Amino acid sequence: MNDQMLDTDDSEEDSGPVQQPRLWQGNGWTARVIKNDDDEGWAVAMYKDGEPEPALVGPWTMGRDKKNPKPLDVNAFNTLIKTASEVIRRHEQHMHAILHKNLYIFTEQGELKVTLDIVPDDDDPYAMLAATDEMGEQVARVRVATTFKLTPSSAQAWVEADFRAPR
Repeated sequence: MNDQMLDTDDSEEDSGPVQQPRLWQGNGWTARVIKNDDDEGWAVAMYKDGEPEPALVGPWTMGRDKKNPKPLDVNAFNTLIKTASEVIRRHEQHMHAILHKNLYIFTEQGELKVTLDIVPDDDDPYAMLAATDEMGEQVARVRVATTFKLTPSSAQAWVEADFRAPR
C-alpha cells in the first residue's frame, strides 16, 4: 500500500512544469532566482535540463518593494531561454574553432585543404592532421600532438615531407 501511495505522489509531481515566482521550468530549462552574493540584489540562473552548472547567470530585477525579486513570468522565462541558448551556441562555436582548424595550400598537384582536428580525450588527447584534394578525396591523414600548430608553412612542410607525421 505504501508503494501505491508513493506512485500517486510521483504522478502528482510530474503533472506539469513548475511555474513559481522564483523557480520556473519548461522547454528543457529551469530558471532559478537566487540571492546575488556580490551585492544586495538578485540574480537568475538558467540551467539546461541534465546540466549541473548554469548556462547563464545574470542580474535579476528587484520587485516593487525594492527588497524581493520580481517574480518570473512566461515572457521573462522565454527571453532567458533565448539568451541562455545563444550563450551555449557561442560557446560551442568557440570550442569548434579551437578544436577544428583548416586552411588551403597550393601544391604542384593543385590545391589541398589541410585540416587539424583535436580530440580532447581525458586520458589520451591527440590531433589528426589531414589533407584533402580539390575533388574531396583524402590524400593523407596522420596523428599528431595536440600542440601541433597548423600554419601555411607547417602545412607546406608536411606536404613536402611526403605527409610523414611532423615531430
